[in-house]
Amino acid sequence: MEQPEVRKLVIVGGGTAGWITAAAFARLLGGRLQIELVESEAIGTVGVGEATIPQIIRLNAILGIDENEFIRATSGTFKLGIEFVDWGRKGSRYLHTFGDTGMTLGNVAFHHYWRRSAGSNPDPKGLWDYSLHQMAANEARFGKLDRVGNTSMTGLAYAYHFDASRYALFLRAYAERRGVVRTEGIVESVARDGESGDIQAITLKGGRQVAGDFFIDCTGFRSLLLGDTLGVGYQDWSKWLPCDRALAVPSERLETLVPYTRATARDAGWQWRIPLQHRTGNGHVYSSGFTSDEAAADVLMQGLDTKALDDPRPLRFTTGRRETFWAHNCAAIGLSSGFLEPLESTSIHLIQSHVSRLIQLFPRAGNPQAMREEYNRRCAAEFAQIRDFLILHYHQTAREDSEFWRYCKNMDVPDSLTHKIGLFAASGRIGRDVDDLFRDASWMQVMLGQGIMPADYDPMADQVAPAQLAEFLANVKTLSARAVASLPTHEDYIARHCPADSSLLAA
Repeated sequence: MEQPEVRKLVIVGGGTAGWITAAAFARLLGGRLQIELVESEAIGTVGVGEATIPQIIRLNAILGIDENEFIRATSGTFKLGIEFVDWGRKGSRYLHTFGDTGMTLGNVAFHHYWRRSAGSNPDPKGLWDYSLHQMAANEARFGKLDRVGNTSMTGLAYAYHFDASRYALFLRAYAERRGVVRTEGIVESVARDGESGDIQAITLKGGRQVAGDFFIDCTGFRSLLLGDTLGVGYQDWSKWLPCDRALAVPSERLETLVPYTRATARDAGWQWRIPLQHRTGNGHVYSSGFTSDEAAADVLMQGLDTKALDDPRPLRFTTGRRETFWAHNCAAIGLSSGFLEPLESTSIHLIQSHVSRLIQLFPRAGNPQAMREEYNRRCAAEFAQIRDFLILHYHQTAREDSEFWRYCKNMDVPDSLTHKIGLFAASGRIGRDVDDLFRDASWMQVMLGQGIMPADYDPMADQVAPAQLAEFLANVKTLSARAVASLPTHEDYIARHCPADSSLLAA
């Protein structure tokens, strides 16, 4: 029996997830789909996505978005990485950058040469002396640098900080220009086909019905369609990622506009700091099992670098994911599909990657099982890989100064992560899966930054004579320093290319 074509796509929920979904579908499948997005101004959105990773550049390119226009519209800044303070131990500090450290030589990663040169008593901080990104961050510099001189050393890899609410508005305007219809309303009920179980329509308060052939659930933690209506269960990962609450508060902008996010470990969680053109985003992610809401708020407010502009806004969550991400004729995108806390700025990436994957597998007609299974398999694998990377930050620590950190240090972790830690500790090698979001350089920086010093290095690094090794390391440091010295300050770069409108800065 021939299946009817999928002609009408209904996106339920707006915010960052809904409007990224609408924009991407309008751009790539708008010619054959009628797209309607239903949202209500009365329902707030969760704005934890002010910091991103470099994959968002690919999304902007696919959508044809001009970078400078995007930064101006969202009061954005640029991001070279995340600075982790007090994570491996109190007093520690390292930058997880988006780029490579040093440069590869003879198909051997730079950190193996550094480990060889460091001898029997290496200082982990020494690796970052060769980091182009660390040098730029130290001097609050930024600029477009694809490659260092005429060498094989890669330049600055970057992402963005931006105002998430303004980003959603920016994408809404983009999507509506391309034919997406926005409907204001609150969902009151959901109708399903009695035989197939597929969703047929949603009914809004007031009685209006919105029918469709395929539905995308962007209703946030409520997961109104996939969770509540279709009954898809939730995997709770809080035994590995025990933080379950957050408080967010804006403060005045930083005096020096630094090009990186900061994540500072606290006694029962951690605190973020995200620099924007018009303000600073701050938040405290914590575990309610190890501290009270009142104490967490005090920690947040006392840890601000600039004056608060509002009262803290609370958020509750359970880290984990839905058992499946696509069931019947409905897929969940964003928080409705699961939540991995914002430690490594992966929330917007997961929206982006799920939308891209769904478009690649989107059915022309009917509800094909093979496409659903492939989508669910790949989404589940991605969630697990990111989960392990986040657990690494908590588990691999020398801190035992609070009950929270003692729990994290001594908890059992997935075997997949135990293997990666053991391999790196023994040899400096990375057991990365081929489709892992995080590169070898990311795993290396976080493991080393958290205090794992490899006992050995790749023996191919011994092919270089001692004098040549010393010259190679010195040249890397010199080339990096010269490249950074040629860059403008982060603030000057923004002022020259993408300053936010004065009306936005005042908002």
